[in-house]
Amino acid sequence: MSRGAAIAAERRAGLLVPLFALRGARERGIGEIGDLPAFCRWLAAAGHGLLQLLPIVEMSLGERSPYAAMSAFAIDPIYLSLDDAEHPVAVDDAIDYDGVRAAKRRALEASFAAFVADDATRSAAFQAFRARAAHWLEDYALFRACQERHGGRPWTEWDPPLREREPTALAAARAALARECLFHEYGQWLAAEQWSAARAAAEAVGVRLKGDLPFMVAANSADVWARQDEFALDVTLGAPPDAFNAEGQDWGLPVCRWDVMARNGFAWLRARAARAAELFGAFRIHHVVGFYRQYTIRAGGRRGFVPEDEGEQLALGERLLTALVEAAGPARVIGEDLGVVPPFVRRSLTRLGIPGYRVLRWEDDAGVFRDPVRWPALSVATTGTHDTSALATWWEEELDPAARRAFAAVPVFAPLRDEGATFTPAVHEALLDGLYAAASALVVLPFPDAYGGRERINVPATVGSANWSYRVPRALARLDAPESLELGARLRALAERHGRR
Repeated sequence: MSRGAAIAAERRAGLLVPLFALRGARERGIGEIGDLPAFCRWLAAAGHGLLQLLPIVEMSLGERSPYAAMSAFAIDPIYLSLDDAEHPVAVDDAIDYDGVRAAKRRALEASFAAFVADDATRSAAFQAFRARAAHWLEDYALFRACQERHGGRPWTEWDPPLREREPTALAAARAALARECLFHEYGQWLAAEQWSAARAAAEAVGVRLKGDLPFMVAANSADVWARQDEFALDVTLGAPPDAFNAEGQDWGLPVCRWDVMARNGFAWLRARAARAAELFGAFRIHHVVGFYRQYTIRAGGRRGFVPEDEGEQLALGERLLTALVEAAGPARVIGEDLGVVPPFVRRSLTRLGIPGYRVLRWEDDAGVFRDPVRWPALSVATTGTHDTSALATWWEEELDPAARRAFAAVPVFAPLRDEGATFTPAVHEALLDGLYAAASALVVLPFPDAYGGRERINVPATVGSANWSYRVPRALARLDAPESLELGARLRALAERHGRR
Protein backbone atom coordinates (compact mmCIF):
# COMPACT_ATOMS: atom_id res chain seq x y z
CA MET A 1 0.00 0.00 0.00
CA SER A 2 1.35 3.44 -0.92
CA ARG A 3 1.98 6.12 1.69
CA GLY A 4 -1.02 8.17 0.46
CA ALA A 5 -3.34 5.16 0.40
CA ALA A 6 -2.32 4.21 3.93
CA ILE A 7 -3.14 7.70 5.19
CA ALA A 8 -6.47 7.82 3.34
CA ALA A 9 -7.54 4.46 4.80
CA GLU A 10 -7.01 5.50 8.40
CA ARG A 11 -9.76 7.70 9.86
CA ARG A 12 -8.55 9.69 12.84
CA ALA A 13 -9.36 12.84 14.77
CA GLY A 14 -7.07 15.13 16.68
CA LEU A 15 -6.70 18.57 18.25
CA LEU A 16 -4.43 21.49 17.43
CA VAL A 17 -2.98 22.82 20.70
CA PRO A 18 0.29 24.80 20.68
CA LEU A 19 2.76 23.54 23.27
CA PHE A 20 2.95 27.03 24.76
CA ALA A 21 -0.81 26.91 25.41
CA LEU A 22 -0.80 23.89 27.73
CA ARG A 23 -1.22 24.21 31.48
CA GLY A 24 0.23 21.58 33.77
CA ALA A 25 0.09 20.82 37.46
CA ARG A 26 3.00 23.24 37.91
CA GLU A 27 2.20 26.54 36.25
CA ARG A 28 5.39 28.09 34.84
CA GLY A 29 3.82 30.77 32.65
CA ILE A 30 4.03 28.67 29.49
CA GLY A 31 3.30 25.10 28.42
CA GLU A 32 6.18 22.66 28.89
CA ILE A 33 7.31 19.34 27.47
CA GLY A 34 6.41 17.75 30.79
CA ASP A 35 2.77 18.81 30.33
CA LEU A 36 2.32 16.63 27.24
CA PRO A 37 1.78 13.19 28.83
CA ALA A 38 -1.19 14.24 30.98
CA PHE A 39 -2.85 16.10 28.11
CA CYS A 40 -2.37 13.13 25.80
CA ARG A 41 -4.00 10.82 28.34
CA TRP A 42 -7.01 13.15 28.42
CA LEU A 43 -6.98 13.31 24.61
CA ALA A 44 -6.96 9.51 24.32
CA ALA A 45 -9.86 9.26 26.77
CA ALA A 46 -11.68 11.75 24.51
CA GLY A 47 -11.33 9.31 21.61
CA HIS A 48 -8.78 11.40 19.72
CA GLY A 49 -5.48 9.96 18.57
CA LEU A 50 -3.45 12.93 17.38
CA LEU A 51 -2.07 16.10 18.95
CA GLN A 52 -1.03 18.78 16.44
CA LEU A 53 1.58 21.22 17.76
CA LEU A 54 3.08 24.36 16.27
CA PRO A 55 6.87 24.57 15.72
CA ILE A 56 8.92 23.86 18.85
CA VAL A 57 12.27 24.98 17.40
CA GLU A 58 14.13 27.76 19.17
CA MET A 59 12.77 31.22 18.42
CA SER A 60 15.03 34.10 17.45
CA LEU A 61 16.01 36.60 20.12
CA GLY A 62 13.14 38.91 20.98
CA GLU A 63 10.69 36.90 18.86
CA ARG A 64 7.34 35.43 19.87
CA SER A 65 6.52 33.68 16.61
CA PRO A 66 7.46 30.00 16.40
CA TYR A 67 7.94 30.51 12.66
CA ALA A 68 10.97 32.80 13.13
CA ALA A 69 13.58 30.30 14.28
CA MET A 70 17.28 30.65 15.03
CA SER A 71 17.69 26.92 14.41
CA ALA A 72 15.87 24.39 12.26
CA PHE A 73 16.86 21.61 14.67
CA ALA A 74 17.14 22.85 18.26
CA ILE A 75 14.17 22.55 20.63
CA ASP A 76 13.47 25.87 22.32
CA PRO A 77 14.72 25.69 25.95
CA ILE A 78 11.70 27.79 26.94
CA TYR A 79 9.73 24.52 26.85
CA LEU A 80 11.99 22.63 29.27
CA SER A 81 10.43 21.35 32.47
CA LEU A 82 12.82 22.55 35.19
CA ASP A 83 11.93 22.14 38.85
CA ASP A 84 13.62 25.35 39.93
CA ALA A 85 12.13 27.57 37.24
CA GLU A 86 10.19 30.53 38.60
CA HIS A 87 6.72 31.54 37.41
CA PRO A 88 6.84 35.10 36.02
CA VAL A 89 3.65 37.05 36.57
CA ALA A 90 1.93 37.70 33.23
CA VAL A 91 -0.55 40.49 32.62
CA ASP A 92 -4.03 39.33 31.60
CA ASP A 93 -2.78 35.74 31.58
CA ALA A 94 -0.72 36.36 28.44
CA ILE A 95 2.65 34.69 28.05
CA ASP A 96 5.52 36.83 29.29
CA TYR A 97 8.07 35.41 26.86
CA ASP A 98 10.98 37.52 28.11
CA GLY A 99 10.21 36.77 31.74
CA VAL A 100 9.71 33.05 31.18
CA ARG A 101 12.87 32.81 29.09
CA ALA A 102 14.94 34.56 31.76
CA ALA A 103 13.53 32.31 34.50
CA LYS A 104 14.20 29.16 32.49
CA ARG A 105 17.73 30.36 31.72
CA ARG A 106 18.53 30.82 35.43
CA ALA A 107 17.16 27.37 36.25
CA LEU A 108 19.04 25.78 33.34
CA GLU A 109 22.31 27.42 34.37
CA ALA A 110 21.90 26.07 37.91
CA SER A 111 21.16 22.59 36.55
CA PHE A 112 24.20 22.75 34.27
CA ALA A 113 26.49 23.87 37.10
CA ALA A 114 25.42 20.86 39.18
CA PHE A 115 25.86 18.60 36.16
CA VAL A 116 29.42 19.80 35.57
CA ALA A 117 30.30 19.67 39.29
CA ASP A 118 29.34 15.98 39.33
CA ASP A 119 31.59 15.42 36.30
CA ALA A 120 28.48 14.12 34.58
CA THR A 121 29.61 15.60 31.26
CA ARG A 122 31.31 12.28 30.74
CA SER A 123 28.03 10.40 31.04
CA ALA A 124 27.43 7.90 28.27
CA ALA A 125 23.96 9.25 27.49
CA PHE A 126 25.18 12.83 27.08
CA GLN A 127 28.12 11.81 24.91
CA ALA A 128 25.91 9.57 22.78
CA PHE A 129 23.53 12.48 22.18
CA ARG A 130 26.40 14.79 21.23
CA ALA A 131 27.68 12.26 18.72
CA ARG A 132 24.24 11.53 17.27
CA ALA A 133 23.30 15.20 16.86
CA ALA A 134 26.74 16.52 15.94
CA HIS A 135 25.70 17.34 12.36
CA TRP A 136 23.59 20.24 13.68
CA LEU A 137 24.45 20.53 17.38
CA GLU A 138 28.05 21.71 16.99
CA ASP A 139 27.17 24.64 14.73
CA TYR A 140 24.12 25.49 16.83
CA ALA A 141 26.03 25.54 20.14
CA LEU A 142 28.87 27.60 18.69
CA PHE A 143 26.43 30.02 17.08
CA ARG A 144 24.57 30.54 20.38
CA ALA A 145 27.81 30.97 22.33
CA CYS A 146 29.20 33.48 19.81
CA GLN A 147 25.87 35.30 19.65
CA GLU A 148 25.89 35.78 23.42
CA ARG A 149 29.56 36.81 23.42
CA HIS A 150 28.61 39.49 20.87
CA GLY A 151 25.76 40.82 23.00
CA GLY A 152 23.03 39.30 20.87
CA ARG A 153 24.12 41.04 17.68
CA PRO A 154 23.36 39.16 14.42
CA TRP A 155 26.18 37.13 12.89
CA THR A 156 26.39 39.57 9.98
CA GLU A 157 27.84 42.11 12.46
CA TRP A 158 30.53 39.82 13.92
CA ASP A 159 34.20 40.19 13.09
CA PRO A 160 34.81 39.19 9.46
CA PRO A 161 36.85 36.00 10.17
CA LEU A 162 34.15 34.56 12.43
CA ARG A 163 31.33 35.93 10.32
CA GLU A 164 32.80 34.24 7.25
CA ARG A 165 33.65 31.07 9.19
CA GLU A 166 37.36 31.00 8.55
CA PRO A 167 38.71 27.73 10.01
CA THR A 168 41.19 29.40 12.35
CA ALA A 169 38.49 31.75 13.70
CA LEU A 170 36.09 28.85 14.28
CA ALA A 171 38.76 26.82 16.09
CA ALA A 172 39.66 29.77 18.29
CA ALA A 173 36.03 30.43 19.14
CA ARG A 174 35.41 26.79 20.03
CA ALA A 175 38.40 26.81 22.36
CA ALA A 176 37.55 30.14 24.01
CA LEU A 177 33.85 29.30 24.37
CA ALA A 178 34.10 25.60 25.18
CA ARG A 179 32.09 25.82 28.41
CA GLU A 180 29.43 28.02 26.81
CA CYS A 181 29.08 25.58 23.89
CA LEU A 182 28.79 22.70 26.34
CA PHE A 183 26.01 24.57 28.16
CA HIS A 184 23.92 24.87 25.01
CA GLU A 185 24.57 21.23 24.13
CA TYR A 186 23.47 20.26 27.63
CA GLY A 187 20.21 22.19 27.22
CA GLN A 188 19.47 20.35 23.99
CA TRP A 189 20.28 17.01 25.62
CA LEU A 190 17.80 17.72 28.41
CA ALA A 191 15.19 18.69 25.82
CA ALA A 192 15.85 15.49 23.86
CA GLU A 193 15.52 13.34 26.98
CA GLN A 194 12.31 15.04 28.06
CA TRP A 195 10.84 14.91 24.56
CA SER A 196 11.63 11.23 24.15
CA ALA A 197 9.85 10.46 27.42
CA ALA A 198 6.83 12.60 26.48
CA ARG A 199 6.50 11.02 23.04
CA ALA A 200 6.73 7.51 24.53
CA ALA A 201 4.01 8.39 27.06
CA ALA A 202 1.77 9.75 24.28
CA GLU A 203 2.23 6.71 22.07
CA ALA A 204 1.60 4.39 25.02
CA VAL A 205 -1.99 5.67 25.16
CA GLY A 206 -2.40 5.71 21.38
CA VAL A 207 -1.75 9.39 20.67
CA ARG A 208 0.53 10.43 17.81
CA LEU A 209 2.36 13.74 18.15
CA LYS A 210 2.21 15.81 14.98
CA GLY A 211 4.76 18.55 14.47
CA ASP A 212 4.98 21.58 12.23
CA LEU A 213 7.98 22.04 9.93
CA PRO A 214 8.48 25.77 9.20
CA PHE A 215 9.34 26.48 5.58
CA MET A 216 12.26 28.70 6.53
CA VAL A 217 14.45 29.89 9.42
CA ALA A 218 15.49 33.44 10.27
CA ALA A 219 18.41 35.05 8.48
CA ASN A 220 20.05 35.41 11.90
CA SER A 221 20.14 31.67 12.53
CA ALA A 222 22.70 28.97 13.08
CA ASP A 223 21.63 27.32 9.82
CA VAL A 224 22.14 30.36 7.61
CA TRP A 225 25.45 31.24 9.31
CA ALA A 226 26.69 27.68 8.76
CA ARG A 227 25.38 27.41 5.17
CA GLN A 228 25.70 30.95 3.84
CA ASP A 229 26.09 29.91 0.22
CA GLU A 230 22.77 28.04 0.29
CA PHE A 231 20.66 31.15 0.99
CA ALA A 232 20.13 34.41 -0.86
CA LEU A 233 20.38 37.24 1.67
CA ASP A 234 19.89 40.16 -0.73
CA VAL A 235 16.21 39.28 -1.15
CA THR A 236 13.52 38.28 1.34
CA LEU A 237 10.75 35.73 1.37
CA GLY A 238 7.08 36.64 1.67
CA ALA A 239 3.58 35.86 0.49
CA PRO A 240 1.54 37.35 -2.37
CA PRO A 241 -1.74 39.18 -1.70
CA ASP A 242 -4.34 36.87 -0.18
CA ALA A 243 -7.34 36.81 2.15
CA PHE A 244 -5.18 37.86 5.10
CA ASN A 245 -3.39 40.79 3.47
CA ALA A 246 -4.42 42.55 0.27
CA GLU A 247 -0.90 43.93 -0.24
CA GLY A 248 0.97 40.69 0.40
CA GLN A 249 3.47 40.07 3.17
CA ASP A 250 7.21 40.48 3.55
CA TRP A 251 8.32 37.91 6.13
CA GLY A 252 11.90 39.16 6.12
CA LEU A 253 13.18 35.59 5.81
CA PRO A 254 16.04 34.45 3.56
CA VAL A 255 15.42 32.76 0.23
CA CYS A 256 16.61 29.22 -0.50
CA ARG A 257 19.11 28.75 -3.33
CA TRP A 258 17.85 25.37 -4.45
CA ASP A 259 20.43 25.13 -7.22
CA VAL A 260 23.23 25.32 -4.66
CA MET A 261 21.49 22.92 -2.26
CA ALA A 262 21.12 20.41 -5.10
CA ARG A 263 24.90 19.97 -5.21
CA ASN A 264 24.87 18.12 -1.90
CA GLY A 265 21.61 16.29 -2.54
CA PHE A 266 19.54 18.77 -0.51
CA ALA A 267 21.33 17.64 2.66
CA TRP A 268 19.85 20.43 4.82
CA LEU A 269 16.29 19.66 3.74
CA ARG A 270 16.77 15.93 4.26
CA ALA A 271 18.28 16.51 7.69
CA ARG A 272 15.32 18.66 8.70
CA ALA A 273 12.85 15.98 7.65
CA ALA A 274 14.83 13.31 9.52
CA ARG A 275 14.87 15.51 12.63
CA ALA A 276 11.09 16.01 12.40
CA ALA A 277 10.62 12.25 12.13
CA GLU A 278 12.85 11.82 15.18
CA LEU A 279 10.51 14.05 17.20
CA PHE A 280 7.07 13.31 15.73
CA GLY A 281 4.99 10.51 14.29
CA ALA A 282 3.64 12.96 11.71
CA PHE A 283 4.42 16.51 10.70
CA ARG A 284 2.90 19.29 8.64
CA ILE A 285 5.00 21.10 6.05
CA HIS A 286 4.28 24.77 6.61
CA HIS A 287 3.79 26.81 3.40
CA VAL A 288 4.24 23.78 1.15
CA VAL A 289 3.73 25.90 -1.97
CA GLY A 290 7.11 27.48 -1.18
CA PHE A 291 8.80 24.30 -2.33
CA TYR A 292 7.33 24.87 -5.79
CA ARG A 293 7.84 28.63 -5.97
CA GLN A 294 9.21 31.24 -3.59
CA TYR A 295 7.63 34.69 -3.49
CA THR A 296 10.58 37.08 -3.30
CA ILE A 297 10.83 40.76 -2.43
CA ARG A 298 13.81 42.60 -3.88
CA ALA A 299 15.28 46.04 -3.34
CA GLY A 300 12.99 48.72 -4.67
CA GLY A 301 9.90 46.66 -3.93
CA ARG A 302 10.10 44.34 -6.93
CA ARG A 303 8.14 41.18 -6.16
CA GLY A 304 7.58 37.93 -7.95
CA PHE A 305 7.81 34.15 -7.98
CA VAL A 306 11.01 32.19 -8.45
CA PRO A 307 10.99 30.22 -10.65
CA GLU A 308 8.48 31.99 -12.87
CA ASP A 309 7.60 29.14 -15.24
CA GLU A 310 4.87 26.74 -14.05
CA GLY A 311 6.63 23.72 -15.53
CA GLU A 312 9.81 24.57 -13.66
CA GLN A 313 7.82 25.13 -10.47
CA LEU A 314 6.20 21.72 -10.74
CA ALA A 315 9.48 19.92 -11.41
CA LEU A 316 11.22 21.71 -8.53
CA GLY A 317 8.45 21.09 -6.01
CA GLU A 318 8.17 17.40 -6.76
CA ARG A 319 11.95 16.97 -6.59
CA LEU A 320 12.19 18.70 -3.21
CA LEU A 321 9.17 17.03 -1.65
CA THR A 322 10.27 13.60 -2.85
CA ALA A 323 13.59 14.12 -1.08
CA LEU A 324 11.81 15.33 2.05
CA VAL A 325 9.36 12.41 2.15
CA GLU A 326 12.17 9.91 1.63
CA ALA A 327 14.12 11.38 4.54
CA ALA A 328 11.01 11.36 6.77
CA GLY A 329 10.90 7.57 6.69
CA PRO A 330 7.79 6.20 8.43
CA ALA A 331 6.60 9.61 9.69
CA ARG A 332 3.37 10.85 8.06
CA VAL A 333 3.94 14.00 5.96
CA ILE A 334 1.12 16.52 5.44
CA GLY A 335 1.23 19.69 3.34
CA GLU A 336 -0.21 23.05 4.39
CA ASP A 337 -1.56 24.00 0.95
CA LEU A 338 -3.29 27.21 2.03
CA GLY A 339 -3.13 30.79 0.80
CA VAL A 340 -2.49 31.51 -2.89
CA VAL A 341 -1.91 27.98 -4.18
CA PRO A 342 -2.29 27.18 -7.89
CA PRO A 343 -4.33 24.08 -8.80
CA PHE A 344 -1.32 22.19 -10.15
CA VAL A 345 0.24 22.16 -6.67
CA ARG A 346 -2.71 20.31 -5.14
CA ARG A 347 -2.72 17.82 -8.01
CA SER A 348 0.98 17.31 -7.46
CA LEU A 349 0.54 16.70 -3.74
CA THR A 350 -2.07 14.06 -4.50
CA ARG A 351 0.34 12.27 -6.87
CA LEU A 352 2.99 12.35 -4.14
CA GLY A 353 0.57 10.95 -1.57
CA ILE A 354 0.76 14.08 0.61
CA PRO A 355 -2.58 15.17 2.15
CA GLY A 356 -3.53 18.83 1.85
CA TYR A 357 -5.99 20.84 3.92
CA ARG A 358 -9.73 21.43 3.65
CA VAL A 359 -10.69 24.42 5.80
CA LEU A 360 -14.45 24.48 6.37
CA ARG A 361 -14.94 28.22 5.89
CA TRP A 362 -12.96 28.32 2.63
CA GLU A 363 -14.48 25.31 0.88
CA ASP A 364 -16.88 27.14 -1.42
CA ASP A 365 -17.35 27.90 -5.10
CA ALA A 366 -18.90 31.31 -5.76
CA GLY A 367 -20.99 31.15 -2.61
CA VAL A 368 -21.87 27.44 -2.86
CA PHE A 369 -20.22 25.45 -0.08
CA ARG A 370 -18.73 22.05 -0.89
CA ASP A 371 -20.13 19.04 0.93
CA PRO A 372 -17.50 17.62 3.36
CA VAL A 373 -18.62 14.08 2.61
CA ARG A 374 -17.23 14.61 -0.90
CA TRP A 375 -13.87 15.98 0.14
CA PRO A 376 -10.95 13.71 -0.83
CA ALA A 377 -9.97 11.02 1.66
CA LEU A 378 -6.36 12.15 1.28
CA SER A 379 -6.94 15.41 3.13
CA VAL A 380 -7.10 17.05 6.55
CA ALA A 381 -10.46 18.57 7.49
CA THR A 382 -10.46 21.47 9.92
CA THR A 383 -12.52 24.44 11.07
CA GLY A 384 -9.56 26.80 10.96
CA THR A 385 -5.83 27.22 11.48
CA HIS A 386 -3.57 29.03 13.92
CA ASP A 387 -4.02 32.12 11.71
CA THR A 388 -7.83 32.25 11.52
CA SER A 389 -10.52 33.54 13.81
CA ALA A 390 -12.38 31.07 16.01
CA LEU A 391 -15.36 29.13 14.65
CA ALA A 392 -17.73 31.08 16.92
CA THR A 393 -16.41 34.42 15.63
CA TRP A 394 -16.63 33.25 12.03
CA TRP A 395 -20.26 32.16 12.40
CA GLU A 396 -21.48 35.29 14.17
CA GLU A 397 -19.34 38.06 12.66
CA GLU A 398 -17.92 36.94 9.32
CA LEU A 399 -20.86 35.16 7.66
CA ASP A 400 -23.74 37.23 6.34
CA PRO A 401 -27.30 35.82 6.31
CA ALA A 402 -27.01 34.68 2.70
CA ALA A 403 -23.79 32.81 3.42
CA ARG A 404 -25.35 31.12 6.46
CA ARG A 405 -28.27 29.99 4.32
CA ALA A 406 -25.87 28.67 1.67
CA PHE A 407 -23.96 26.81 4.34
CA ALA A 408 -27.12 25.25 5.77
CA ALA A 409 -28.07 24.12 2.26
CA VAL A 410 -25.29 21.52 2.39
CA PRO A 411 -27.05 18.26 3.37
CA VAL A 412 -24.67 17.42 6.18
CA PHE A 413 -25.38 20.82 7.75
CA ALA A 414 -29.17 20.65 7.40
CA PRO A 415 -29.70 21.09 11.20
CA LEU A 416 -28.46 24.69 10.76
CA ARG A 417 -31.46 25.68 8.61
CA ASP A 418 -33.49 26.71 11.63
CA GLU A 419 -30.61 28.49 13.36
CA GLY A 420 -29.80 32.18 13.33
CA ALA A 421 -26.64 34.20 13.70
CA THR A 422 -26.05 33.36 17.36
CA PHE A 423 -23.42 30.71 18.01
CA THR A 424 -25.56 28.51 20.21
CA PRO A 425 -24.61 25.02 21.53
CA ALA A 426 -26.84 23.60 18.78
CA VAL A 427 -24.96 25.52 16.08
CA HIS A 428 -21.66 24.43 17.57
CA GLU A 429 -22.71 20.77 17.63
CA ALA A 430 -24.05 20.85 14.06
CA LEU A 431 -20.86 22.42 12.68
CA LEU A 432 -18.59 19.90 14.36
CA ASP A 433 -20.83 16.97 13.45
CA GLY A 434 -20.71 17.97 9.79
CA LEU A 435 -16.94 18.39 9.87
CA TYR A 436 -16.36 14.99 11.51
CA ALA A 437 -18.56 13.42 8.83
CA ALA A 438 -16.09 14.56 6.16
CA ALA A 439 -14.55 11.97 3.85
CA SER A 440 -11.15 13.35 4.89
CA ALA A 441 -9.07 10.71 6.64
CA LEU A 442 -8.01 13.18 9.31
CA VAL A 443 -9.91 15.83 11.24
CA VAL A 444 -7.83 18.29 13.27
CA LEU A 445 -9.76 20.74 15.41
CA PRO A 446 -8.16 23.91 16.85
CA PHE A 447 -8.75 23.61 20.58
CA PRO A 448 -10.83 26.82 20.93
CA ASP A 449 -13.25 25.39 18.36
CA ALA A 450 -13.55 22.18 20.36
CA TYR A 451 -15.11 24.01 23.31
CA GLY A 452 -16.62 26.93 21.37
CA GLY A 453 -14.20 29.60 22.57
CA ARG A 454 -13.36 32.85 20.83
CA GLU A 455 -9.64 33.03 21.51
CA ARG A 456 -7.26 33.54 18.63
CA ILE A 457 -3.70 32.21 18.35
CA ASN A 458 -2.35 34.69 15.81
CA VAL A 459 -3.45 37.51 13.51
CA PRO A 460 -1.29 37.44 10.35
CA ALA A 461 0.66 40.54 9.35
CA THR A 462 0.42 41.96 12.90
CA VAL A 463 2.74 41.97 15.89
CA GLY A 464 1.97 42.37 19.57
CA SER A 465 1.42 40.61 22.86
CA ALA A 466 -1.93 39.17 21.74
CA ASN A 467 -0.22 36.93 19.18
CA TRP A 468 1.17 33.53 20.22
CA SER A 469 -0.14 33.99 23.77
CA TYR A 470 -3.15 31.68 23.70
CA ARG A 471 -3.46 29.45 26.79
CA VAL A 472 -5.85 26.62 27.55
CA PRO A 473 -8.66 28.21 29.62
CA ARG A 474 -8.22 27.82 33.36
CA ALA A 475 -11.59 26.07 33.57
CA LEU A 476 -10.11 23.29 31.41
CA ALA A 477 -6.62 23.32 32.91
CA ARG A 478 -7.48 20.61 35.43
CA LEU A 479 -8.06 17.63 33.19
CA ASP A 480 -10.14 15.85 35.84
CA ALA A 481 -12.41 18.86 36.37
CA PRO A 482 -16.11 18.52 35.40
CA GLU A 483 -15.69 20.91 32.45
CA SER A 484 -12.78 18.89 31.05
CA LEU A 485 -14.55 15.58 31.50
CA GLU A 486 -17.71 16.90 29.84
CA LEU A 487 -15.74 18.23 26.86
CA GLY A 488 -13.90 14.93 26.58
CA ALA A 489 -17.17 13.02 26.53
CA ARG A 490 -18.56 15.23 23.74
CA LEU A 491 -15.42 14.80 21.65
CA ARG A 492 -15.40 11.06 22.22
CA ALA A 493 -19.03 10.81 21.06
CA LEU A 494 -18.15 12.76 17.90
CA ALA A 495 -15.20 10.51 17.12
CA GLU A 496 -17.22 7.34 17.76
CA ARG A 497 -20.21 8.51 15.71
CA HIS A 498 -18.01 9.10 12.67
CA GLY A 499 -15.65 6.15 12.98
CA ARG A 500 -12.64 8.20 14.06
CA ARG A 501 -11.75 6.64 17.42
